[in-house]
Amino acid sequence: MPRLLSPTAALLVGDIRAAVTAGGDDTAVAARVARALTGHLTDQDLLDPAHREPDPDHYRQHLLHVEPDGSFSVVALVWLPGQETCIHDHVSWCVVGTYVGEEEETTYRLVGDRLIPLQVNRTPQGVASYLVPPGDIHKVCNHSDSVAISIHVYGADIGVLGTSIRRRYDLPVVPRPRDESH
Repeated sequence: MPRLLSPTAALLVGDIRAAVTAGGDDTAVAARVARALTGHLTDQDLLDPAHREPDPDHYRQHLLHVEPDGSFSVVALVWLPGQETCIHDHVSWCVVGTYVGEEEETTYRLVGDRLIPLQVNRTPQGVASYLVPPGDIHKVCNHSDSVAISIHVYGADIGVLGTSIRRRYDLPVVPRPRDESH
């Protein structure tokens, strides 16, 4: 169960709640949540020291808040250098904002029984982005030499589910075909 939020984190939750309850399709909700999150990513008091603790073996998830009706959850992910997720997709829309450091995301397209890398995005501190299923297959990693912390907001009850991951992809990754028109 998440601990009591700091006053600053409680303000973030209020802004997310307003963005979610404004309604609309998943893309509209995720875009509003990303804008709300961006406004809090530079606040040094957002996370208490316990929510900044890493795990030496893999990235660590700190559950910060689950909305009582299960409509959204907020977590902090702490990444040591070199830590990464598996290739996966999500059960719901997902908003990610980098709070400390930088994250790298590789997106993929599923073609038959293979994955084709589409794009690599680096997300520096203070920037938020969002994903909406389907078509949200990706992997996230910390390729820097320092700790990275990101705030994730999911349109699901992570307290019940335990994770936002819908499916893990353990398939061959093939290089993207080169554009041979040049």
